[in-house]
Amino acid sequence: MKKRIAIFASGSGSNAQKLMEHFKRNADAEVVIILTNNPQAYVLQRADNFEIPSHIFTRHEFFQTDDVVRLLKNLQVDLIVLAGFLWLVPQSLLKAFPNKIINLHPALLPKYGGKGMYGDNVHRAILENKEEESGITIHFVNENFDEGEIIHQSKFKIEPGDTLEVVKFKGQQLEHNHFPKVVEALLKKMKS
Repeated sequence: MKKRIAIFASGSGSNAQKLMEHFKRNADAEVVIILTNNPQAYVLQRADNFEIPSHIFTRHEFFQTDDVVRLLKNLQVDLIVLAGFLWLVPQSLLKAFPNKIINLHPALLPKYGGKGMYGDNVHRAILENKEEESGITIHFVNENFDEGEIIHQSKFKIEPGDTLEVVKFKGQQLEHNHFPKVVEALLKKMKS
């Protein structure tokens, strides 16, 4: 039986798209749903393009009810992937899916992690601190922002004169290249 993936995203969903592309014709796994807290998120259009169902939820539904947990349990989800999802994951979801929730972070954790450290905020801080390298981290999710066990890291060099857009582009290249492969490898390690 195919492993079943749920993707949470809050925005454009370029990494969600790479995952949907990667698993579209995969014999071992499939993306079964896209979830978002943002009714305007472009990821909803991307899901529609792949004919993958989506679910929009409110803050109340996510944090005060078990609706999202129930939905994921009913879909028999094996792995939850956070791809640009900006809310802290509630205890109810962590308990229902122990060691089955992963996140992609646009820096080399433990540096540049925590509340408010996402997207351009991360890249700006890296440039302001004149770092010579940056990268991506794929990690398990726990009750704190960006503190779960690290699964994978990839690095890139920051050249003198690199702008925010260049640093962001270098990071996205790593994300798009590594994220689907790491998700696939993780699914293969999971027990049926």
